Parts: sequence; C-alpha cells; structure tokens
Amino acid sequence: MATMNLTKDGFEKRISDLRTIAGEWQYLGSKPAVIDFYAPWCGPCKMLSPILEELSEEYSGRIDIYKVNVDNEEELSTLLGIRSVPTLFFIPMQSEPQKAIGALTKQQLKKIFEDFLLQH
Repeated sequence: MATMNLTKDGFEKRISDLRTIAGEWQYLGSKPAVIDFYAPWCGPCKMLSPILEELSEEYSGRIDIYKVNVDNEEELSTLLGIRSVPTLFFIPMQSEPQKAIGALTKQQLKKIFEDFLLQH
C-alpha cells in the first residue's frame, strides 16, 4: 500500500476531530499511523519521501502512512503546530502521538515503528 495524501477533511475522518484535539486525544484509526508533513520545495522532504514509500509497502496492513502538503493544507498544519518540514507525527493506537522534526533514516523510522507504534 502506498502512502496516502491527507487533507483537513481526511484528517477529521481518519485521524481525529480537530475541534477536540486540544483536549483529550482520541485516535479514530484502526491501526497505527504516521503523518509526514512536507513541502514540495523541501530538500529533506524529497529525501524522506521514497523511504516512506518503501516502508508503506513493508508495513502494509500494519501501519498507515499519510502525507500532508503544508502549502496546500495551511489550516491543518497551523492547528497541529507544524512550524518546519519535514515533521512526522507518529500515532500509536493507545497513547498520545509523538512528533519528530527533520528527515530520519530508514533505520531510525523502523526502530520507531517497531518500538513505539507497534508496541503501544
């Protein structure tokens, strides 16, 4: 399964209700997820993109991987406090999401997937 583009409406249907996100986090998904907040002009984002595509195939059926273009989804990015790209949101099933700023290596991402996303 390839990475999926996510809009504000898609976020509210698949991830969480933005009206309540400042309060208690309630994830709507059926499996852990990663959201890549990126910009098409961003060099590190371009390096990260093929890695996420590979991982979306490797973890197909176990982790959903989404992409949000911050230039197209300014409101969503602002509501979630995205101030630089790439920013990755890691969303486990049972606990609060965690944020990482900057391009991570495939090995770093796999460690987060295994130790955080698939263990919580």
